[in-house]
Amino acid sequence: MATEIRVPTLGESVSEATIAQWFKKPGDAVSQDEPLVELETDKVTVEVPAPAAGTLEAIVVNEGDTVEVGALLGQIAEGAAAAAAPAAAAAAKEETKASAKAELVDVITPSAGESVTEAEVGEWSVKVGDVVKADDTLVELETDKAAQEVPAPVGGTVVKIAVETGSTVEPGVLLCQIDPSGAGVAAVPAAAASPAPTAPAAATGSSMPPAPSAQKMMAENNLSSGQVAGSGKRGQVLKGDVINAIASGATAASPAPAPVARGPVAAEDEVREERVRMTKLRQTIARRLKDAQNSAAMLTTYNEVDMGPVMELRKQYKELFEKKHGVKLGFMGFFTKAVTHALKEIPAVNSEIDGTDIIYKNFCHIGVAVGTDKGLVVPVVRDADQMSIAEIEQEIGNLGRKARDGKLGMADMTGGTFTISNGGVYGSLMSSPILNAPQSGILGMHKIQERPMAVNGQVVIRPMMYLALSYDHRVVDGKEAVTFLVRVKESLEDPQRLVLDL
Repeated sequence: MATEIRVPTLGESVSEATIAQWFKKPGDAVSQDEPLVELETDKVTVEVPAPAAGTLEAIVVNEGDTVEVGALLGQIAEGAAAAAAPAAAAAAKEETKASAKAELVDVITPSAGESVTEAEVGEWSVKVGDVVKADDTLVELETDKAAQEVPAPVGGTVVKIAVETGSTVEPGVLLCQIDPSGAGVAAVPAAAASPAPTAPAAATGSSMPPAPSAQKMMAENNLSSGQVAGSGKRGQVLKGDVINAIASGATAASPAPAPVARGPVAAEDEVREERVRMTKLRQTIARRLKDAQNSAAMLTTYNEVDMGPVMELRKQYKELFEKKHGVKLGFMGFFTKAVTHALKEIPAVNSEIDGTDIIYKNFCHIGVAVGTDKGLVVPVVRDADQMSIAEIEQEIGNLGRKARDGKLGMADMTGGTFTISNGGVYGSLMSSPILNAPQSGILGMHKIQERPMAVNGQVVIRPMMYLALSYDHRVVDGKEAVTFLVRVKESLEDPQRLVLDL
């Protein structure tokens, strides 16, 4: 009786793979779950295990061939030649290894949200051989939305790290393995560690030749192995690595006309340059900001606000406020509340365009732009119009901490209807914020600076702040934008209006 070996499901968006290498040849005895063949896609390499024990009877596809999911790879004849004593001993050994492997705990890439299909592997906090406790951080994954720490599901010893820093992984992909018993660690690091590079592969640090599809694409684009960093097993260059290299600006290798053309000074400068691949988050920020400029008819209107009344109110009540509510009284609570009042009066600023429709939001989910070491993120204060200033300050503080700690989830950053950006904390005196698509408005706060102002015919020094409202002119008229900004100014210069809902 023969058992078929077929291409397994490789992921929702992956429909084909290339045969990278066969580990067995026809006539070889195999044990159940023993790796038979390695498949390479544009994202990962996958080992196909033997579905049954026996003898590899036939190989249907050769190394370098491209196959679709479900395609027949080969056949295993059960029993027969596998009964010989040496083969039986080998099978027993493999079974022992398989049972030991079965005891290992797999740590896989978690799902990061409905719209997130991949993540980039950040820095590992552990290495092979390290002993970890349950819930210890193993590695940080970065998606186009946020960073996410992966904790250890159990305590034990890290015996395998399956993906390297910088690799792109999909949900469900193996990240590492933990042995709860701590056994068998000594043999694993050698296999997990990168082998010493051979001369031909010195540029990439890998003893593995590029995968067939990657080799073909490199040849088509005249790229050398030194221009492509491999993310596959043992540093093997995959098709996806070549695609990433081309997208990041790698060009065909040439004798050296470029440095000559740049001149000696430019060549010296190039040596001192550092090229760093953009993170997933930074790529998304760049794409979304450019998309907003390309799709919206963006315009900015400006005004200035006397921050004296709010500052006096803070000074008078800050200690009592913090004692009662457990949070400091800042400016963002006042600004958020002023914005929600203005949005109720000018609903166009709280809307978005969907094709030929305008969607008016009868709620105020206010995004608060927060700068982190990984880039700008915009967590959302939901139903801010239903909150008190104290509740807003508490929620902003909570979201800010989560942003700095990399703990923001998808639910924290989706669904915003309007955004507030505070460049003043960095010293910005004036700027034009870019819309956070598909929203139709964003308010830019700036530095509070004392300036001479004419008040009741007298020149006085007042703490002034420039305000900037960028808006989508397709849905918001100039009169509405100016009125909105004036309403925000009025609320801040006379905070009692917020209390009286005026």
